Amino acid sequence: MANIDEQKDIYTYRVTWSSEDKEYVGLCAEFPSLSWLAESPEEAFQGIRQVVADVIDDLRASGEDIPQPLAIRQYSGVFTVRVPPYVHKSIALKAAEANVSLNRFVSSVLAAQ
Repeated sequence: MANIDEQKDIYTYRVTWSSEDKEYVGLCAEFPSLSWLAESPEEAFQGIRQVVADVIDDLRASGEDIPQPLAIRQYSGVFTVRVPPYVHKSIALKAAEANVSLNRFVSSVLAAQ
């Protein structure tokens, strides 16, 4: 597992344009309440990385839990989704028509996203 200093560099970052702010916004998936606005995508990226590093330092200093980066989390491959009965029926029919299990059908649809 990565140590805290390495974690700062392996969080999931994204930079996008904000039409509302007329600037680029840097975001971090593991810290959804944080953002950084800048005139260039590079500045937005560097800004959000620094904000995340500062927050991690503050969390560590106060003894609070630090979110684990998505990149190093372990996933079981199993999750439950509740859907309305008509959706369940519809995808069950599509799976039957494709001659595959419901699980395989839904998995292939999700993988195509």
